[in-house]
Formats: sequence, C-alpha cells, structure tokens
Amino acid sequence: MSQEAILTLNAGSSSIKYALYGTKIDRPLIAKGLIDRIGQAPEHHDADGDTVLSSGGNDHKAALSWLTDTLQSRFPTLNIIAAGHRVVHGGQDFSGPTKITPQAIEKIAALSSLAPAHQPHNLAGIEAISAVWPDLPQVACFDTAFHRTQPRLAQLFAIPRDLSDEGVLRYGFHGLSYDYIASRLPDILSEEDRHRVIVLHLGHGASLCAMKDGKSIATSMGFTALDGLMMGKRCGAIDPGVIFYLQRDKGLSAADAETLLSSQSGLLGVSGGLSSDMRDLAASDAPAAQEAIDLFIYRCVSQIGAKAAALGGVDAIVFTAGIGEHDAAVRKGVIEGCGWLGASLDVVANEANETVISTTDSKVKTLVIPTDEERVIADQSLAALEA
Repeated sequence: MSQEAILTLNAGSSSIKYALYGTKIDRPLIAKGLIDRIGQAPEHHDADGDTVLSSGGNDHKAALSWLTDTLQSRFPTLNIIAAGHRVVHGGQDFSGPTKITPQAIEKIAALSSLAPAHQPHNLAGIEAISAVWPDLPQVACFDTAFHRTQPRLAQLFAIPRDLSDEGVLRYGFHGLSYDYIASRLPDILSEEDRHRVIVLHLGHGASLCAMKDGKSIATSMGFTALDGLMMGKRCGAIDPGVIFYLQRDKGLSAADAETLLSSQSGLLGVSGGLSSDMRDLAASDAPAAQEAIDLFIYRCVSQIGAKAAALGGVDAIVFTAGIGEHDAAVRKGVIEGCGWLGASLDVVANEANETVISTTDSKVKTLVIPTDEERVIADQSLAALEA
C-alpha cells in the first residue's frame, strides 16, 4: 500500500538538504538527509549522521540526479505528490509560497543577481525534479516572505525615492527558519515573555530578526544576503566607501569586489584565511582565529542593541542554526555582552545545550531552539497546493 509524501529541497551553495514528510496533519518524517561538499567530493549523510555514501558527480545537477534515483530506489511504494523548494529571494513579487510555473521561474531567475550564491542552485533543484517527474506539482517557498511584515521605514534605504519604488529595499532572509521559530515560541514561552523577541540565526550565513508578537519588524540582512552580521565568508555590514576604494584605488572590478566581500571575508578573511568554520577557529591557537570569533560575537551584540531599540525592549533572545544551536562559547559571549539588557546566562544549562539557558532571575529569557526549515517548506507547499 503506497503512502503519500511531499519532498522538500533546500539547495545551498555547497549542500542540498532534503526531507520526505507524510501528508497527514502531523507531517510524519519519513526520511531526511544532507548532501554536502558539493563542488569537492560530495557526500550523503542520513539524518542519523552515521551513514555516509558517495553521491556521485561533483556539481548540483549530478547530486540532485543521484538523490532522486536513490529516493526512488529506497522508497519504491512511496507516492510523492509534490516537491517544495527553498528559494532565497522573492523580491517584491512573492510574499508567500507560490506554485511553480514558467512565469514564476522567469521571475525567480530574474532575481539571481541579488542572491548569486543561492538562487541558481534553488532553480537547479526545481529543474532536477522536473526532469525526473515532469508532471509533479512544485512549490517555491521564499526566505524573504516572512519579512514582508516589516514596517515601511524598516525596509527603506536612504536613497533616491525612484530606486526604492523600483524595489531597492531591505528584504531580509532566513525567513523559513524564523517562521519555524515563531511557531515554536508559544510552546515554550508565556505570552508575556514572547511579545518582543530577537532571534539569532547563526550558521555559515548569519542574521538576526526582531519579532513583535511573532511577526518580523526588523532584520539585519537587507537588499541581499551580504548585509548585517559577519558570516562564514561574507563581510556583513560595511561602509559603502570601502567598495569604492577597492575599485578606484585597488583596481578591483565590480565582480572582483563582490567576490572579495561575499566569498573571501567574514570568519575566513579575519582569520587570515584559516577557516570559515567556527569549529576550526575555536580549535586553533592562532591569534587571528580568536579575533575572528571575538568580532563575530561583537557584531551580534551590536545588532542585538539596534534591534532592541526597534522593539522598544527585549523579552527573549533565541539562538538557532548550526552555531546558534551547538556553540556554547559563542552564546556565552553574546549573552555576556547583553548584560545591560538584563540578560543572565545559566552556564551549566548553556554548556548542556538545554532549551532554556537563562537564569531564573534573568530579565530576558534566553533559549536554544533547533530550526526546521524543511518542515516549514512542507507545510507551506501543501497549503499552497490546497489553495
């Protein structure tokens, strides 16, 4: 007897996360995994992290072809009724999940220059599914959509008005992650404690979001995913004059400057090229590695201060994503920097990666909540198909 399921794909610059969920209301998880190191020597990891298989090929197209073949072989009786995809940039056209049509693909592709490290791979996932299952309904779920609730002032740059009207705005990203965290808050915090919340999505890409009653009112990323916090390889917020300097005085082309700021900066650049991975830096004795970690924490604290002002205070701070969920030292540094807000860390709970890591007398609740973007994609995709 066959079981209906929905396939979710989250294709990044060097990895593809996937999941299969049942279509019943509780969305039972059937399978989940990750293909990483794409572009080098791709590896497939099951959800338990123990099984590692060669995924074949060394690009996204080959990895996705291998994945669809493997899923059909592993689950021959499974009836996949739809595929949902994470798409990073939705611009002004997409404020919610959207069924994939030729017209939608054209609009998504037109935004590729605003998310060059992600959008082409998101489209590759859509194309790969179409090649294997041409009649399968597909849905695009956008990272920018969650932030469309931001007030106009939070979206505006101080640039000529006609450019803003054309769509040069602060969009924000990691929206699928923030959507999931917002859905979890009522299960963990009282209504009083979740009114003004700052969520830090800290991974290779990093951002934070100020939520008021579960809605985004401000976020650190802007027109592209390059702005805001320091990241693995991205510089985050920077004086625009630096870009002019690089082009005028250093002779860099626009493409070269983009590569430097998006692929050679962040933790990688500040550590002197040592690593873009926080784990590698923490294990290193190099002074530049520690300085990169310290700058990452400093930028988080500074952005929390800005978002606290936007919220008019803070009731809770939430950590999520790879660094946020697993790096107790980074969380400790951030919360110690937020002592002026009344945040107080329970060191033992923090080291144990417990859900609540603030002391009982802390004025700001501090939490660690694992994100689940794939479940949000599944929920949004099925809702879009039903609509």
